[in-house]
Amino acid sequence: METLVWNTEMMVSGIILALTFIAIFTEGIHGIHRVKCGMAGAAVMIVAGQIFGFYHPEQAVEAIDWNVVFLLGGMMTIVAIMIPTGGFQQLAYAIADYSKGRLFLLLALMGTLVTVLSLLLDNVTTVVIFGPLIILICKSLKVSAIPFLLAAALLSDTGGVATLVGDPPNLMIGSAAGIGFNDFVIHMGAMVAVAWVVILIFLRYLFKEELSVTPQPLSLEDREPLSDPKTWYGALAVLGIMVIGFILHGRLHWEPWFVTALGLTALVFVGKDIDMEEAFAHTELALLMFFISLFIIVGGVEHSQFLEYIGQFIIPFVERDLLVATIMLMWVSAVLSAAIDNIPFTAAMIPIILGMETQGINVTPLWWGLAAGVGMGGNGTHLGSTANVFIVTISEKMAKDAGDPSLAITPGLWFRKGLPVMLITLVTCSIIMVTFFDFFAFHYQG
Repeated sequence: METLVWNTEMMVSGIILALTFIAIFTEGIHGIHRVKCGMAGAAVMIVAGQIFGFYHPEQAVEAIDWNVVFLLGGMMTIVAIMIPTGGFQQLAYAIADYSKGRLFLLLALMGTLVTVLSLLLDNVTTVVIFGPLIILICKSLKVSAIPFLLAAALLSDTGGVATLVGDPPNLMIGSAAGIGFNDFVIHMGAMVAVAWVVILIFLRYLFKEELSVTPQPLSLEDREPLSDPKTWYGALAVLGIMVIGFILHGRLHWEPWFVTALGLTALVFVGKDIDMEEAFAHTELALLMFFISLFIIVGGVEHSQFLEYIGQFIIPFVERDLLVATIMLMWVSAVLSAAIDNIPFTAAMIPIILGMETQGINVTPLWWGLAAGVGMGGNGTHLGSTANVFIVTISEKMAKDAGDPSLAITPGLWFRKGLPVMLITLVTCSIIMVTFFDFFAFHYQG
């Protein structure tokens, strides 16, 4: 392998990358939204790339992973169509009724529902749907919403790791590495299932006091009926068919985004009264723009060969002990994803791993280590994932409306409850990775 020499292009792209990521991670200090930081970084990267001759606008467009962007956008629109039907509210209240005042059973059932949805919808969308519903149900029961909100975030973060479409970093990893839907479930499903059970048991211990109180009978007054049964049941049928499409997409030679696009197209005809402008208005365009900006920034760094330069120092260590390298990547990814959002970190790691692959290294286990690390690491702090940030935000609003600061999920509370969850799941995943390393290291195309 030819040794790369440090040059001006690498320095320029590295500085832009570092400054942009610092700006993104410190948005709470300077008050500039991370999407604005990402857009500014992308613009500077393209202009600087042209000046120094390592990047051009055409290459920036090619660097965008449109599979990720279209898939996320399609799933967001499907959810935006489903929410007004009232179907999610009916599911939440059915679970509350079934639990009959047994709070741990309610937590387990609600966590299961959130997790199952997180397998197909991204975890941010899932907690956006169920966060307000959890608060509504807990107010009716007159119990603390904190254990249930934290459980929703922790279990959705964990459940989302199991599938290709469950978490944005998974989409990025799968698209870059050519990992199919089946491949992802086969490798990550069992690991996530074990980690999920461990978390549920641990939550019973962590919230033993809060879950031991006797709730009030569930109020029937404020329940809204299913307002649009046709669209709701049609959407469930479409989602079921989409799951089959995801499973068969390799044989059909369809990318996951195309399966989503077909599902969305079918859904808008199932519900004839769907307002398309309203549905698209609720799509999180800001998140999609953030992804596009990150892809452009990382593309510029890649074209400057800065990531290859870094990779050449990592390669000898990976070649020496692939298992240790995989476990280390999992833990480092988790720690960094707990401190910062896992999406930018994933975007930066993907080209480095791809660079190792071009050198003939078996990087297959590194993909699984990265996916597990960024997914489980999101549980460590309130900033670890966008889902966490949303849960904290609505808890703060609940506390403000009630005039009771104790109802808010503070960073300290999350640290005391979420960090132990992250650590115990990482230990669980590490044991599974070590025990079945040959399985994770085998390059299988599903």
